[in-house]
Amino acid sequence: MPMGHTATAQAGSGGLTATEHRLANGLRVVLSEDHLTPVAAVCLWYDVGSRHEVKGRTGLAHLFEHLMFQGSGQVKGNGHFELVQGAGGSLNGTTSFERTNYFETMPTHQVELALWLEADRMGSLLAALDEESMENQRDVVKNERRQRYDNVPYGTAFEKLTALSYPEGHPYHHTPIGSMADLDAATLEDARAFFRTYYAPNNAVLSVVGDIDPEQTLAWIEKYFGSIPSHDGKQPPREGTLPEIIGEQLREVVHEEVPARALMAAYRLPHDGTRACDAADLALTVLGGGESSRLHNRLVRRDRTAVAAGFGLLRLAGAPSLGWLDVKTSGGVEVETIETAVDEELARFAAEGPTPEEMERAQAQLEREWLDRLGTGTVAGRADELCRYAVLFGDPQLALTAVGRVLDVTAEEVRAAAAAALRPDNRAVLVYEPIEPADEAVEGEDGTEGTDAHEGAAK
Repeated sequence: MPMGHTATAQAGSGGLTATEHRLANGLRVVLSEDHLTPVAAVCLWYDVGSRHEVKGRTGLAHLFEHLMFQGSGQVKGNGHFELVQGAGGSLNGTTSFERTNYFETMPTHQVELALWLEADRMGSLLAALDEESMENQRDVVKNERRQRYDNVPYGTAFEKLTALSYPEGHPYHHTPIGSMADLDAATLEDARAFFRTYYAPNNAVLSVVGDIDPEQTLAWIEKYFGSIPSHDGKQPPREGTLPEIIGEQLREVVHEEVPARALMAAYRLPHDGTRACDAADLALTVLGGGESSRLHNRLVRRDRTAVAAGFGLLRLAGAPSLGWLDVKTSGGVEVETIETAVDEELARFAAEGPTPEEMERAQAQLEREWLDRLGTGTVAGRADELCRYAVLFGDPQLALTAVGRVLDVTAEEVRAAAAAALRPDNRAVLVYEPIEPADEAVEGEDGTEGTDAHEGAAK
């Protein structure tokens, strides 16, 4: 039987609790009881993402996210979707640099079904994985790439800025969507080896949150997952550490058919899970987090040189995080005008820091976001966060107290974080210049992730 312990509510957790357990095969289990509504969330994180891929085989983690919905030993074809949705539940899966996750939100009396389905995939997917399903999902992923990246305005941005921000050979240099060439090159044996290596219970965390009986839930988990063998063949991801500062401004101009000029930039910031990262998050919130932010007030309201201006944080644990600037220009405004104004605002903030009102507003905004993810009633968000902190930081309990660490950051730390990182020699810049459709046809130019989500049932 699984071993475990019972957690009591920690200071700053808002009264939320979680218990942790581990099966004999290595599967980590986190349970959090919440009887506000008669639903429960099942969330399974595998410690595999695009950072685990090697050159020439990018996109395998994302491809496998789709293959996991293509049938398993006892569930054929689209059966996973059909069974969950037929039981009144919802489901999906996503892939990122650092993990792949699968999740269901179910009526209370259907939690056992979700657990059985996830265990069947983990334990018997290879029984259903064949050339037909491989080709089917390869085409689905390639079509997703076309629809979300290659053939949409500014769709090249995430891929290009990531490649600029992380040097060639770095595990985060490529995005989870993968390249068309690598997707074409992937073989059935590549997929089978990938599954054997990463889709093992000792490489996963399972959380169940909501209207559950913990003892019964744990018994189901032992029943369905306990006999799945562990696998010891996983290699650790390649080292992702880089210098704190890029050391120069990296720049690329993209000529594409887009609605307006755009300035996008990625700044290298501290790793997720650190106090410095929390300070940087607060800085970006003051500068570009919503319509009360400094950049929105300067560029959109005062100067009217932009129609949108935002600054957000892509948190990463295994590599430097990225501060993500995105400004769409107004009318015929040149990007140089926008860039000058942005640098003025960043320099002023680095010198003066946030006002008390800005600090209070930014901390309240991040606290609200934490409550949205973890608060009572949002069972799916809490399940995801518990898995995240277990996989990336080794301790799911950190999810329950994360907001306290943000609220403990001082204004001086926020100013210092901005001064250290939000500078011209620490950014990769992408400038979009529109071209006319006729010009594109004549010249033959062709435009080519943030989040990379599974979009609906396998087709």
